[in-house]
Amino acid sequence: MKKTCIICAVLSAVALPAGAQTVVKLWEDTPPTSNEITVAESIDRNFWITNVSSPELTVCLPEKGKGNGQAVVICPGGGYAGLASHHEGTLFARWLNTQGIAGIILKYRMPNGHREVPLDDAQQAIRYVRCHADEWDINPDRIGIAGFSAGGHLASTASTRFTTTSGISSRPDFSILFYPVITMDLSTHGGSRSNLLGDNPSLSDIHVFSNERQVNASTPPAILLLSDDDRVVLPENSIRYYRALKDNGVKASMYIFPTGGHGWGLRDDFAFHRQALELLAAWLRDI
Repeated sequence: MKKTCIICAVLSAVALPAGAQTVVKLWEDTPPTSNEITVAESIDRNFWITNVSSPELTVCLPEKGKGNGQAVVICPGGGYAGLASHHEGTLFARWLNTQGIAGIILKYRMPNGHREVPLDDAQQAIRYVRCHADEWDINPDRIGIAGFSAGGHLASTASTRFTTTSGISSRPDFSILFYPVITMDLSTHGGSRSNLLGDNPSLSDIHVFSNERQVNASTPPAILLLSDDDRVVLPENSIRYYRALKDNGVKASMYIFPTGGHGWGLRDDFAFHRQALELLAAWLRDI
């Protein structure tokens, strides 16, 4: 970790007390690719964020003395058009804190015709947290990623396409996927595919961004939570990813609730809200 921390001091110098919540800039310098969005970012009364061009991390640490060393980078959903930042971001980070886990919300940039931009941000987020693991009382080998819907596609992309930069790996140690978009073929969510890859994606792009096809033995273990009656992102997405993980000898758990549709996140009006969190808490303890 000493080498990592020295490298990260160049990226940013941020020290937070336990129990703190703050917003930090994801990239110290200009990101490797611009998404070319020039319209001002906006957020409405439902905490829906659009026109994201300046990525950030909101770091939510557990209370002092109550952390267990785990951290989760959170990718809210929104079809690669915006971010559902409250019930798929803030509420989840708060719940993670009750479990002794650091919840770190990624406000990632929209692709806007630049398909690598969200992944650049997700990989940088994992590296950033590893950089600051000592300062934030996080174990650098217990950093996971979570994603909801299209955020689940981003999280699973980060889990299957990771790199090492200056000795710092962007590989998550585990993945939490809520009703995720996984494939980019016709079984996918059309809006997510067109916003990420355009209206007429190439066969190559469809293959590369169909994450069930990118799983290998190095892919981190995952838990998938979804509803059987989801008609927005078909359960087939999660099933394909689960099967690919098992075929490659990767630990995986999947829970399909009978009802709930799509997009429930941490809303407590989801009929299986309590059960989902109990299952997730047990999985996180075991992982």
